[in-house]
Amino acid sequence: MALKIVVLAKQVPDTRNVGKDAMTAEGTVNRSALPAIFNPEDLNALEQALRLKEQNPGSTVGVLTMGPPRAGEIIRQGLYRGADTGWLLTDRLFAGADTLATSYALATAIKKIGDVDIVIGGRQAIDGDTAQVGPQVAQKLGLNQVTYVEEVQGVEEVQGVKKVTVKRVIDGGVETVEAPLPVVLTVNGSAAPCRPQNAKLVMKYKYATCPLERVAPSTAPEGASNATGSVVSPSGDERGALYAERPYLTLNQWSVADVNGDPAQCGLSGSPTKVKAIKNIVFQAKESKTLTASDADIEGMIKELLEEKIIG
Repeated sequence: MALKIVVLAKQVPDTRNVGKDAMTAEGTVNRSALPAIFNPEDLNALEQALRLKEQNPGSTVGVLTMGPPRAGEIIRQGLYRGADTGWLLTDRLFAGADTLATSYALATAIKKIGDVDIVIGGRQAIDGDTAQVGPQVAQKLGLNQVTYVEEVQGVEEVQGVKKVTVKRVIDGGVETVEAPLPVVLTVNGSAAPCRPQNAKLVMKYKYATCPLERVAPSTAPEGASNATGSVVSPSGDERGALYAERPYLTLNQWSVADVNGDPAQCGLSGSPTKVKAIKNIVFQAKESKTLTASDADIEGMIKELLEEKIIG
């Protein structure tokens, strides 16, 4: 059974390295001040998508992401692992989006892609930790949704209805759920880790770029990120000949207009959520005690915790 699968993936700032310049004056994340990585739980989602592709010959996996031109690296990371294609939503009108505006943009892109059987993404992104985008995309598209997925066990067709079976985590245990396609799934970070990059695929797609990534810094439009740091592109006539000869190296790049989006619902203008501050908090113990495994030490610790009203 051939499936059309779209993986929602995000290039996120590495929140382990938050500093004083991590926030802009407008209250949005200053992504240029932080290292950019593939959102960890989206990698778990990509692995589930690739497994479905292997189980169902003829299936395709595409990576959909939104961000500045440098976010094309996320699509390349997907291609290196076995994805077939990708789409980058990049436009200054998309900038500063909260979950509502992000889910709107992704939903319009999925409508443009068309005939999608499964939309799958990570439970949440490490730069927001809201777990809202996946369910909001499902709501905007009017699709079924299953959250907190640990494993996608398979897809089968029964009496003309395609159904996916997933294992998901709930309070107190695990449950197995069936849902008719099309469906939106969000995957936990405790799901199977993503496979490593394939050397042959790296060689095949290492020059894959979005058109804006090929713009020289001196000629890039204001606000556009060149961000080709991870792509060593050929130059001049060689570059033009390469992309003409291998059209698969040109990644899909869509603006608000390309997905028939409403600018008022995109980016900052479509984002009712406003961030007041971002801080890096490090907890430090004022004093410490060394305890042994003796009954006396353990009993004394419990008594102290009870007296301080920490437990009990």
